[in-house]
Amino acid sequence: MAVRSAGAGAFVQVGRMATLAWEVLRAMPRRPFQVRECIQQAWFFASVTILPTALVAIPFGAVIAMQLGSLTQQIGAQSFTGAASALAILQQASPLITALLVAGAGGSAVCADIGARTIREEIDAMQVLGVSPIHRLIVPRVVGAMLVALLLNGMVSVVGVMGGYFFNVVLQGGTPGAYLASFNALAQLPDLWISEFKALLYGFVAGVVAAYRGLNPSGGPKGVGDAVNQAVVSTFLLLFLINLVLTGIYLQLVPPKGL
Repeated sequence: MAVRSAGAGAFVQVGRMATLAWEVLRAMPRRPFQVRECIQQAWFFASVTILPTALVAIPFGAVIAMQLGSLTQQIGAQSFTGAASALAILQQASPLITALLVAGAGGSAVCADIGARTIREEIDAMQVLGVSPIHRLIVPRVVGAMLVALLLNGMVSVVGVMGGYFFNVVLQGGTPGAYLASFNALAQLPDLWISEFKALLYGFVAGVVAAYRGLNPSGGPKGVGDAVNQAVVSTFLLLFLINLVLTGIYLQLVPPKGL
C-alpha cells in the first residue's frame, strides 16, 4: 500500500508540474510582458553560470578528445577524431552541461526565492489582488533561463571544441588539418539546431521545475531548503530522460552526412 501510494503521489506531482508548464506557455504571450524582470533574471542566471560553465566545458572537451583520440589510434582512424569529439560535444555535452549548471546554480536560487515568497504568503496575496503569480513571477524567470541556456550552449560548444582541438593536436600529436577536415566532412547544420533546441527546452524544464517546487514547499524554512534539493535532483533526472528521447528521435529522423 505504501509503494502504491508513493507511485500515485509521483504521478500527481508529474501531472501538476505538466499543468504548470502549460500555464507558463499560455502566459508567455500575455501582455504586459515583464521585460525588466526578465532581463534582471537573465542577467542573474548569466552571472552565476558563465564562469562555472566555461570551466567545466574545457576539461569536458579535453576528456572527450583524449579518449576518442586514444580509441581512434587503436583502430587506425585518427583522421576522424575531430568529427567524433566535436559532434559529441555539440550534440550531447554542450546542452547537458549548460542545463545542469543553469538548473544547479540559477534554478536553485529561483526555487529558494519563490519558496520564500510562498511561505511569507506573498503568492496568496498576489492572487487575492487579482495578480497572476505565474505571469508576474514565473514567466520572466523561465524565459530568462531559456535565453541564458541558449546563449551558454553556444559558448560551451565553442570552448569545448577549442579545448578538444588543443589537447588532441598538442598532447596527442594529431594533425590540425585532419581535425578540422573530418569535422567539416561529417557535421551538418541540423546538429547545431538540435543542440540549440535541446538547450532551449532544458532551460524551460529547469525553470518550470524550480518554480513548481518553490510554489509547493512542505512548510517553513526547512521546507524551502528541501524544495531546493528536490528541484535540482528532479531537474537532473528529467533532463537525462528528455535527452535520451530527443537523441533517439533525432538519430531516426536526420540521416547522417556521408563522406
